[in-house]
Amino acid sequence: MSVLDGDPQVTAPTRSTRLVEQRGIDHIPESERTGTVRQLGLMWSGVILNVQVVVYGTLLIAIGLNVWQALAAVAIGTATWVIAGLASLPGPAAGTTTFTVTRAAFGRNGMRPIAFCNWLQQIGYEVLDLVILVLAGSALLDMTGVHVGTSTKVVLLVAFSIAQSLLPSLGHAAITRVLNMLVVPFAALFLIMAWLTADELDITVGQPAGWTAFLGGVALAASASGLGWTPNAADFSRYLPSATPRREIVAAVTIGGGVPQALLMLLGIGVALLTEQASDPISGLPSVYPGWFLGPYLVLVIAQMISLNAIDLYSSGVTLQAIGVRIGRWQAVVLDGVICALIGSIVVFSSDFNTFVSNFLLFMIVWFAPWAAIFVIDYFLRRGRYDLDSLGTAGGRYPRPGGLHMPGVIAQAAGMLAALCCIDTSIFTGPIAKALDGADLSVPAGLLVGGIVYYLTARRTVTDEATV
Repeated sequence: MSVLDGDPQVTAPTRSTRLVEQRGIDHIPESERTGTVRQLGLMWSGVILNVQVVVYGTLLIAIGLNVWQALAAVAIGTATWVIAGLASLPGPAAGTTTFTVTRAAFGRNGMRPIAFCNWLQQIGYEVLDLVILVLAGSALLDMTGVHVGTSTKVVLLVAFSIAQSLLPSLGHAAITRVLNMLVVPFAALFLIMAWLTADELDITVGQPAGWTAFLGGVALAASASGLGWTPNAADFSRYLPSATPRREIVAAVTIGGGVPQALLMLLGIGVALLTEQASDPISGLPSVYPGWFLGPYLVLVIAQMISLNAIDLYSSGVTLQAIGVRIGRWQAVVLDGVICALIGSIVVFSSDFNTFVSNFLLFMIVWFAPWAAIFVIDYFLRRGRYDLDSLGTAGGRYPRPGGLHMPGVIAQAAGMLAALCCIDTSIFTGPIAKALDGADLSVPAGLLVGGIVYYLTARRTVTDEATV
């Protein structure tokens, strides 16, 4: 049994190339780390090649940005894939999942509230994808002449909830293989969309929005881009050999996720210029395309959302284990799938889907922006050296009175407070954002305050912990 607890059913090693993964958050030995940076980069491409990313681009126009401002927001937002690349480094260094590694920076008990926030975030993403699945399924049935009422939507909700849980139950290798295989058909779909869009597009720059709207667009683009994926990063890089060059890991994640992210958000901007309904991924976005395109589009949307939710369900499952819930990985996937279905049923019958999307993305910044900075800085302070006993339950070399590493706890609290003071949403506007006429600086505030406070308070002790 590994010193990393969390999956009580793991008693024997298994190769990562097997279809069904047996491991939870326990340490992955070098003999099982058969992953490559190419596979990692393609996996992220498969994740990002989905219609939701196109919708994020349309939202930039919907909030009032002109073309040049939207392009700038996309450039800044997708640049945060570098952060996701850096957050991938602890995976092969420690050989375990993101929030198991997070114990180093926060302590075993200090990590739990942050991990719980991540679990809620993953559930939120799962709900968004499930809603799109139900909408796409309903549209397909409607095309065939089937009346879609409340009972039909409930059936679709249950069916898709079960379908989306199958791949993450199989585990890391299955998810990686499927996403690698889907890159080509997904890319083909969006190339066709781009061709159809360019054929109709008449670019009008329009009047620029104020700085308030622009900064809100940057915050939305960043949270929907690499910054929003940092909590998942090490979960999927941990099967890389520990000797994998760090530059190659960062480059693979940055390019694999960032390039398709930028291209699809640019496509979303183009679609938004054609129709004001484009922020609806099912009934609005396809409205500018010919009828022959709609059927294949909806089929691939379903495939995209099911594969995308595999990432979220997998990470939410291992996050529950890192918190300390004594549950097997596949059991955690099933539990999250049920919760996702219950919440999804509420959103499906809600008429305010777009507001839910925007507010959800923006509020997640409050916790994950400072956490991402702390997580990456902790890795570099300890030079990528982690004591496995300290990350588990066997004691180890990290003194954590009460299970708390106070520099991490204090830095996270400071970063969250800074982000909350600078956030601007339709539900809540922070005092600093109000003073700046609604300018949203939550992303840089959370990153900078959380990172700087942790560096100043932890640089000596964490560096000493890494000394062999």
